[in-house]
Amino acid sequence: MLLRPQLPSAPNLPTAPTHAHEPACACQHTVQPPAPRRALPSVSTGAVALVLVGGVVATALLAAVAVSVISVAVAAVVLRSLLNNQQRNR
Repeated sequence: MLLRPQLPSAPNLPTAPTHAHEPACACQHTVQPPAPRRALPSVSTGAVALVLVGGVVATALLAAVAVSVISVAVAAVVLRSLLNNQQRNR
């Protein structure tokens, strides 16, 4: 047989006298109803799609400009190198 711990019995606590709760003050408080919630503006699916398509187009344009700038820079370095070699050979 397993040993089982036994809990001590709860002590007998004195009970509080049962009398009516007295209000903290004699004034009468009124409860204000909660403020009504404003509904969030609804966004249509078309507007979301338009923003997404606009973002994709803007990203594609930015990438195209970056590739063009890199291509022009590489071409300029190559042309400069060729012109420098041609002037040295004279």
